Amino acid sequence: MDRSVTFDLLTETMTQDSIGQFVRTTQKRTVFGQVSSVTASEFFAGGQNGFKPDLRVTMFGPDYQDEENIELEGKIYSIYRTYRGKNDTLELYLEKRRGDHEQSSNTGDT
Repeated sequence: MDRSVTFDLLTETMTQDSIGQFVRTTQKRTVFGQVSSVTASEFFAGGQNGFKPDLRVTMFGPDYQDEENIELEGKIYSIYRTYRGKNDTLELYLEKRRGDHEQSSNTGDT
């Protein structure tokens, strides 16, 4: 089964609006990768370190620019760990994003 997907890497910045309030702005970059489950050992090791491992995305390494979050199939995930693989691949280990950041605001395309 092909698990190829497109997803958005998210970059958040804080900017000041015209009346001096700080506003979070999220920029999205769409990239291509493959999604899979985390291994049992990753799940337990992540849990021991305070994470809730959910998914693993493998992508072309040079496409990654140290983003901390991704949007995949309408859900926002935090990237808690990366791993450089063979042939310029990069694995992103994801956990479901929690708290008041569930939905991004003021999105802009780059």
